Amino acid sequence: MTWEYALIGLIIGFIVGALAVRFGSSKLRQQNAQQAELDKNRAELEEYRKELVNHFARSAELLDNMARDYRQLYQHMAKSSNELMPDMPVQDNPFNYRLNEPEAEPSKITTNEPPRDYSEGASGLFRPIQDKK
Repeated sequence: MTWEYALIGLIIGFIVGALAVRFGSSKLRQQNAQQAELDKNRAELEEYRKELVNHFARSAELLDNMARDYRQLYQHMAKSSNELMPDMPVQDNPFNYRLNEPEAEPSKITTNEPPRDYSEGASGLFRPIQDKK
């Protein structure tokens, strides 16, 4: 019976000791505080990234609207200059340039050759000894 009491006391002692170490350790509290701060900083960073993405999306939308409005204004000025000053020579009309040009499209390069991303001839270790001079 004495062994049983000793064994039960030992188990209870280990449990109480583990709980005391777990909740009484300053390093563990410091680690928990740092983990909470890290989680908070990660959440703030994610929120900042979302705000940044929204900002650039809105900026792109505003720039697109501005470009469209500018294009409309330019077309209006070109049309008005032709209507209001029909006797003006074509070369003197500042808006004639855009009226005669087709809509700007990205230029398409049509070649059957792959891009050359290498230098001409051998270089470095593969260059013949005579050429190294």
